[in-house]
Amino acid sequence: MTEVLPEGEKTVRCIVCPTGCEIHVKNVNGELIVEGHTCKRGEEYAKEEFISPKRILTTTMRVKNGLLPLVPVRTNVPIPKEKLDDVLREIATLEIEAPLIMGQVLVKDVLGLDASVIASRDLAKI
Repeated sequence: MTEVLPEGEKTVRCIVCPTGCEIHVKNVNGELIVEGHTCKRGEEYAKEEFISPKRILTTTMRVKNGLLPLVPVRTNVPIPKEKLDDVLREIATLEIEAPLIMGQVLVKDVLGLDASVIASRDLAKI
């Protein structure tokens, strides 16, 4: 199966290294043209950002019987950018029981995205 590339062009700021190259990506007749990168990692990042941008989601989750009412959480892997709001809505419906340990999986395979929501800190029970 051939991958369908988005039409048009996009300028992205690379976040792979401290250089922060401004990279221009363009779809020309089904071929990606990438300009402005100084390394191979930047080129790959720009292509991925053009084709299917992903982000690590960071937010908070409600905690029952915790020292604090909320715990910071994040996804363990980047998820598609267009799914961020769906995952946020799902997390907003949940409440987790204390105690919690940093890195503990709180939601496994959230919305079938092969990503888990994990605790970003320890939280004691009251």
